[in-house]
Amino acid sequence: MLEWYETYGRQLPWRETENPYHILISEVMLQQTQVDRVIPKYHEFLEKYPNINALAEARTEQLKEDWKPLGYNIRPVRLQTIAREVQAKYGGEIPNTPDELQKLKGIGQYTAGAIACFGHGKSVPLVDTNVDRLLQRVFYGKNSSENSADAKKIWTLAEELLPQKRSYDYNQGLMDFGAMLCTARKPLCLLCPMTIWCLAYPKYT
Repeated sequence: MLEWYETYGRQLPWRETENPYHILISEVMLQQTQVDRVIPKYHEFLEKYPNINALAEARTEQLKEDWKPLGYNIRPVRLQTIAREVQAKYGGEIPNTPDELQKLKGIGQYTAGAIACFGHGKSVPLVDTNVDRLLQRVFYGKNSSENSADAKKIWTLAEELLPQKRSYDYNQGLMDFGAMLCTARKPLCLLCPMTIWCLAYPKYT
């Protein structure tokens, strides 16, 4: 996976920073929104709200207006709630462990892990929709987690597979692999280096 990521990994602006605030913004923007739509808004948003304090102190209605092109306008409100909680409870410093991050209202297991890994350099597993699909197909021959027990099993598997070093690149690689090759529809199995192990191959070709 690391070799594949080095060759084919996507170049994205939030991969050029280890600022946990920037990672938080990118992760919330990417929820239910395509990458191509997020990139320009990511730059604009950070220019106007460059840090957690600027976000916390912004006028909510203006924040929603600035967010509007991305849709799902509850997200900027949720972001501001997180920012204000970080400001009040952590002195404006975003926590660096998944457990502490999940104490913030609106941050779930995946987002907490992403901030800890990409923003704080922690070696933690990550499972988004793409990773869930990839691991379910390769190891269980299924298309995705069907219930909470399935999801818990995949998180446990992701932790077992996590390398001791370069977890940042490994996690990014898994997500890119799922987004680019092991797609929900018409996966590119003929280009996949894991077909010899994949329990779903050639079911979805």
